[in-house]
Amino acid sequence: MDIRPSPSRAIARHLRGALNICRGAWSHAAKLALDIALPTLCVACREPVDGEGVCAKCWAKLAFIAPPFCPRLGIPFVYDPGPDMLSMEAISDPPAYARARAAVRYDDVAKTLVHALKYQDRTDLAPAMGRWMARAGRELLDEADMLVPVPLHWRRGWSRRYNQSGALARVIERQSGVKLQSEALRRVRPTQQQIGLNRLQRASNVQGAFKVAADRQSLIQGRRVVLVDDVLTSGATVDACARALLRAKAAQVDVLVFARVVDTNKAPI
Repeated sequence: MDIRPSPSRAIARHLRGALNICRGAWSHAAKLALDIALPTLCVACREPVDGEGVCAKCWAKLAFIAPPFCPRLGIPFVYDPGPDMLSMEAISDPPAYARARAAVRYDDVAKTLVHALKYQDRTDLAPAMGRWMARAGRELLDEADMLVPVPLHWRRGWSRRYNQSGALARVIERQSGVKLQSEALRRVRPTQQQIGLNRLQRASNVQGAFKVAADRQSLIQGRRVVLVDDVLTSGATVDACARALLRAKAAQVDVLVFARVVDTNKAPI
């Protein structure tokens, strides 16, 4: 019995293949035309911009954090108080982690960048933000054994499709050469969003929410970890993560974020 396809079927199969190729080429051409017709807009002011989503005017408005700052919390000082001088916040309420560093203050432009990355699928912003973080955290990264992003609960990760902290950490890994361990820390229970909660509520909300799995503890033990997140506000989330890593016998935990809240109503020293 001859089971070879009929000529008409073979022709139809070739036509379908050619049609798929044409569709792919058309899709690529349409996307290219759209990119040309609709230039990239600044994520903050919506003006056309060449490059990474922030125009020169808005870039100039970003308040990059540079010395002098608190060696423990990374809070900028108004003036240089001398070497090893801690901020009042670090003295009165020291965190579980050893040091924190941030690239910028959490102001209007930084907030727009963070929200675009986190909620609007603007993963194209991660390379620039991650490079700024790598520069701000060079001191921590030079001493680090691994990067660990603050994890999402699997339900939130499923709905959001990606973890913004992981996206930033991947850029930092490429910039620094420090190995990323995405699965080292897990969020073992869902938590309420921290927006709108006071300091005590934030701490209670994330208490016991993070854990190093038993099969990952040997990976953490004795290692110096840099914990990566997008924003540091009260510090409750990164503090809870640091405690979980220290329970797994991490030698030290530092924190690196894109932006941190600076309370301008309080004296920095």
